[in-house]
Amino acid sequence: MTERVDVAGLQVAKVLYDLIEEQVLPGLGLSSSTYWKGLASILDEFAPRNIALLEQRDLLQAKLDEWYGSHSGKRINAEEYHAFLLEIGYILPDVDDFNITTAGVDSEIARIAGPQLVVPIMNARFALNAANARWGSLYDALYGTDVIPENPGEEKGSGYNPVRGVKVIAYAESFLNNSVGLKGADHQAVTRYFVEDGQLQADLANGQITGLTAPDQLVGYQGKSDQPSAILLVNNNLHIEIQIDRMDAVGKDQPAGVKDVVLESAVTTIQDCEDSVAAVDADDKVLVYTNWLGLMQGTLSEEFKKGDLDIRRTLNPDRVYTSAQGREVVLPGRSLLLIRNVGHLMTSEAVLLPDGSEIPEGILDGLITSTLAMYDLKGSSNFQNSRTGSVYIVKPKMHGPDEVSFTVDLFSKIELILGMPTNTLKIGIMDEERRTTLNLKACIERAKDRVIFVNTGFLDRTGDEIHTSMEAGPMVPKTVMKQQAWISAYEDWNVDIGLATGFSGQAQIGKGMWPMPDEMAEMMRIKIGHPEAGANCAWVPSPTAATLHALHYHEVSVPERQRQLLQSPRADLATLLELPLLEGENLTSEQVSSELENNAQGILGYVVRWIDQGIGCSKVPDINNVGLMEDRATLRISSQYIANWLHHGICSPAEVSAVMKKMAVVVDEQNADDDNYTPMSKDFEKSIAFQAACDLVFKGRQQPNGYTEPLLHRGRRRVKAREG
Repeated sequence: MTERVDVAGLQVAKVLYDLIEEQVLPGLGLSSSTYWKGLASILDEFAPRNIALLEQRDLLQAKLDEWYGSHSGKRINAEEYHAFLLEIGYILPDVDDFNITTAGVDSEIARIAGPQLVVPIMNARFALNAANARWGSLYDALYGTDVIPENPGEEKGSGYNPVRGVKVIAYAESFLNNSVGLKGADHQAVTRYFVEDGQLQADLANGQITGLTAPDQLVGYQGKSDQPSAILLVNNNLHIEIQIDRMDAVGKDQPAGVKDVVLESAVTTIQDCEDSVAAVDADDKVLVYTNWLGLMQGTLSEEFKKGDLDIRRTLNPDRVYTSAQGREVVLPGRSLLLIRNVGHLMTSEAVLLPDGSEIPEGILDGLITSTLAMYDLKGSSNFQNSRTGSVYIVKPKMHGPDEVSFTVDLFSKIELILGMPTNTLKIGIMDEERRTTLNLKACIERAKDRVIFVNTGFLDRTGDEIHTSMEAGPMVPKTVMKQQAWISAYEDWNVDIGLATGFSGQAQIGKGMWPMPDEMAEMMRIKIGHPEAGANCAWVPSPTAATLHALHYHEVSVPERQRQLLQSPRADLATLLELPLLEGENLTSEQVSSELENNAQGILGYVVRWIDQGIGCSKVPDINNVGLMEDRATLRISSQYIANWLHHGICSPAEVSAVMKKMAVVVDEQNADDDNYTPMSKDFEKSIAFQAACDLVFKGRQQPNGYTEPLLHRGRRRVKAREG
């Protein structure tokens, strides 16, 4: 049983109460009585509204189910369908044109286009790695990944391979030539860099001296001007640091003594309380909040062993340079941090209402993460996060404008209670639910004074597409879903609406995650499409991926691309409404079996770690042993797929049960080297993880909007109770 403290009519878990009372309020000068009364007043006003919004979701879904059922077996008439969605309020009338008016936005969000990391905040080491990923070694990123192929003689090996190193250096020099080029020469020809008369100069192997094609790309240097240890350059608002050390193992063999090229990489990072964590009770929530507190105070640290070394990781300091004119230049050493709260669906037992019911978890997240960020706002942190006095809260899984309004009103109430200036709390809108996509302009309008991004999420968005239209018919296989017309329209629509409402130079337009952390060569081939599409940030799965993806933003000027797109036709709402149905296509038994096995394997590989070990985000080998980053969004789409096919008779319950057991054996084998792993196939009936995975499929139609959280939380709590 959770030990609780009665305060302001609420029953607060003692572990949470102690955190707030002992580590949070004293440093902020906030009154304990006022604080808890503030939470109670928030709950009085917003908990009933939260419930009403969830009931509205269910009501609209019931109307959709009924309409699809009455049109079963008929081709859907687009005009009739659109009229129906308007009639029931699923689509709202369009709003007049407007521009967002968000003020006090840091340049990392308003002006700098670049990669964005998303990291589970429950893992302090990962959280610190991501925060420190503002700067990354291009040499390391190239050397350690398949961007440089491992041809014979060019393998990574256990130690430094100079042959591979030559390939890495050549790649980096080519990048420098394209982004910060020299007049009449290549960087390969440089024997010395130096700063003279306010400009970067370069001695060449042929005895000549040259400078930058664009001299204003020089920002500063470290060391002596005639023998700098680092040269700082800028291109497309992103910085490049050429590090020089002729005594270094790499630099000694390079004519100019260059030992590395360091890139400004993860410009922003979302510290995630939601899809990538497994926080199911008060203890878990306190870990989430404690790590965010450490980040906001600048004190978070983590000790671990790496080989024979004991390592203590902390936040990186700022980077200091001398400008060409002799002035000090200071650049942030850390990524600008955003915090993703949970959505409206789940409740938390960390605080109970007077009637003993759990409070909405999103409300709790809103108040506490904002409170902890006050350490940054008051300037009492060791390291500054926002230099403009803002707190950036990403809000996921909102369905339509009314749910955005709820969040905006909640933020206003939190600001009032905490004594924050109006619109301190900024909102990032995740465009990952169908009703939000179709009403995106109205969603943005409701938050126009505080919105700082809209971001697409293919996986959650597809999961909602399937669940919303579950009764319409069987969906096309996942392998061809990305080829459907609505997906392209969805991605374009998000950019088009963002640009039309004044996001350029004001806020982020984001794109989703690259799911294969070991496939960096393919990422480099594909992900340049994100800045080319006009998005000024896109998610990457690791600091290494951030450094590599940063190259794309040097290649593409996003502001220029956005100006071009403003003159192009917008995506079409009618295309967004096209349902991805099979519509008479007959799948072979082999196609069905392959799709089932692929989805089942992904479900089980993720769920078993979530339930048994509390790992909310992990690299799960797929059926072909390709590592995929999995979180609740990937789980939602896989489980909804099988639920949809079951419902429409594409497969039978017996087939699915057999596939789940078959794939459980495969997953057990893939995790055989994990000492903390509990095999599912030894006893399917007693494996809580296996039963939860099956429930996600067989009870998928009954889950609210197809979400996986209720069943995952129930299973994880059962495991924690069993383990004591």
